[in-house]
Amino acid sequence: MGPQAVKSYRGQRLVRPAAPRAQRAKQQADYGRRDVAGFVFGALQPTTGEVFTHTYERRTMGNFADFLERLEAWVPQAFERVYVVLDNLAAHRSADVLLFNLAYPRWEFVFQPKRAGYLNLIEPWWKTLKSLALKGRRFEAWGEIEAAVRAATLYWNAHRRPYVWGRRRRHRVPRRFGFASPPGSCLI
Repeated sequence: MGPQAVKSYRGQRLVRPAAPRAQRAKQQADYGRRDVAGFVFGALQPTTGEVFTHTYERRTMGNFADFLERLEAWVPQAFERVYVVLDNLAAHRSADVLLFNLAYPRWEFVFQPKRAGYLNLIEPWWKTLKSLALKGRRFEAWGEIEAAVRAATLYWNAHRRPYVWGRRRRHRVPRRFGFASPPGSCLI
């Protein structure tokens, strides 16, 4: 997930007027310059819906290699092949990642085409994580964001289900033909 700054994140809250005359909702201006920003690294198993996240203050090649080591410990050894879908970030193609791939041959890295983020299943899940961890809250330090992401990940894993790509299909009522029915569909 991209850089997350220590600031207030917008939320949806109902504002009830205190007086008989409604007043405008006010919020203190927040420029997010309190502490360092950081990055959230994550992995998703679509078949089970289980998620693994870890936070870092910087997005470096070393941090990504460290995340892969943590991920190796998280993924069960019963899986013979582990496919990792990555974008074309320079840290994903570094020498540390190549050395990791040599050390763990069951891992296979698949790079998605440029400007095709929709092919990576974790991209829509980042929106879910933001709404669980960050939405409607104000953070004063990076440690608070780390704790919120950790709590949201634990909550998601406790209530997980297989992750379905795309929108949920809703039941539709079949259309009835009326006065404006298309030609050739008259009922006699």
